[in-house]
Amino acid sequence: MNDVTLRLKGLTKTYLKGKPGEVQVLRGVDLDLRAGEAVAMVAPSGAGKSTLLHIAGLLDMPDEGTVEIGGQNVSGEGDRTRTALRRQDVGFVYQFHHLLPEFTALENITLPQLANGVPDKAAQARALDLLDRVGVAARASHRPAALSGGEQQRVAFCRALANAPRVLLADEPTGNLDPETSDQVFDTLMKLVRDEGLSALIATHNLDLAARMDRMVRLEGGVLRPVA
Repeated sequence: MNDVTLRLKGLTKTYLKGKPGEVQVLRGVDLDLRAGEAVAMVAPSGAGKSTLLHIAGLLDMPDEGTVEIGGQNVSGEGDRTRTALRRQDVGFVYQFHHLLPEFTALENITLPQLANGVPDKAAQARALDLLDRVGVAARASHRPAALSGGEQQRVAFCRALANAPRVLLADEPTGNLDPETSDQVFDTLMKLVRDEGLSALIATHNLDLAARMDRMVRLEGGVLRPVA
């Protein structure tokens, strides 16, 4: 828990800068995430949590500030390098599973590995292992439409972890699920975080789930503040 995997320093982001309707979303965000640590991020609607997750995950660029992964400043890298870093070092989970509907659960987890140069047999073995660990190995040959909501989200977790990233970023990962399923899926997510030694930043409106993580921060007024 001593190694900082993801470090955000002085992140700012303004939309429509210098134009009518200018909105300063981030005003100097700082955050350190350590290996095996799950941090809950709570925020009012429109506070900029998706913007922050996109910048942390190298999908967007800050106006100022840096993103460091594994001690390396990656925020200034070009598109090709950022894409490679994102594919290898960052996993994303969203409120909706976004699984490819024409592919099976197994294929949805195998494909990101193949795109990253992993041999087919090794990719399938990793996919099956992940599915087994989240309790849906028996559903490996099913397409997303044949899976329950909880099963779909578990498969989405597996896909996010397919390439063994260092960082997991999740945006309301249980938001589409009923309370009982949400609890079960959250427990699965936390076990994966611990087992894989991930640094996880999880945005959620569910304060009960947030309280079960290692710590909680609130994004408000463009900055992150700790929540006691």
